[in-house]
Amino acid sequence: MTRFALLRLVQSLVSLFAITVIVFGLSHATGSPIDTMLPDDATTEQIAALSRNLGLDEPLWRQYLVFLGNALQGDFGMSLKWRGQSAMGVVLDRLPATLRLGGLALLISIAVAIPAGVVSAVRRGTWADHLVRGFALFGQSIPAFWLGIVLIWIFAVGLGWLPTSGHGGLAHMILPAISIAAFQIAALTRLTRSAMLEVLDTEYVKLARIKGASETAVVWRHAFANAAIVPLTYFGVLAGSVLTGSIVVETVFGWPGAGWLAIEAIRARDFPVIQAVVMFFALAFLLANVLVDLLYAWVDPRVRHG
Repeated sequence: MTRFALLRLVQSLVSLFAITVIVFGLSHATGSPIDTMLPDDATTEQIAALSRNLGLDEPLWRQYLVFLGNALQGDFGMSLKWRGQSAMGVVLDRLPATLRLGGLALLISIAVAIPAGVVSAVRRGTWADHLVRGFALFGQSIPAFWLGIVLIWIFAVGLGWLPTSGHGGLAHMILPAISIAAFQIAALTRLTRSAMLEVLDTEYVKLARIKGASETAVVWRHAFANAAIVPLTYFGVLAGSVLTGSIVVETVFGWPGAGWLAIEAIRARDFPVIQAVVMFFALAFLLANVLVDLLYAWVDPRVRHG
């Protein structure tokens, strides 16, 4: 188990290093922030002075080494758009809003997908199975931002039940959380269904029925307890994608989280904030996958000995 854990840790560090290269390269490919910080009639001397002040006159490889060294300390520099604030400070200020929204989306995904997948497998071939499979196909086919706009049109504009946008309590979170969760519900439902179908045909499930166990005990205690290993492997992707999927949805609903912050930073070419947001999301995604891999290896010894 220790060897497996160390191997996954090394793989994650290599992935994180590759991410730093990609983040640095893409953030600089968007253009120079000087174009947005100085007026159109700025002189050459003003441009050169600001470039020296920001370190943008250095070669790219040297800028990357400085970025990497600072990133290891959690220092991404000062924000270019939000003056007087550090890039990581700006991200941390917006993070609680994203975590609340992502947490609700994650709860909705699990609460809907697991029962739906189990029912679809148990009622295979019935109208319930066809309904769940159709919903899963629909959920994986529609973009989150389009679903968000449709939900606003129906439940906020048409029915007036919920607010259209903004930051607030549970009422403000329901529509964006559903928009984020829709794709994850569909994917997790299909995984749960396929895993349950395999387990329901095993001998120990048939033996449980022969011994007179109730259908509820057979489905949840014997079948689902073993089928849950497959959806568990997707949980790391689910947790990470819920966070990263908030970027577009937060913009649609005007939710002032880290996703909305990323869009605003890109518009302003605020390199430090862009890098801080992407690195934070990447780190969260990697940690979630490592934890799930370790849990999976602990549940199924074949993984760590394979």
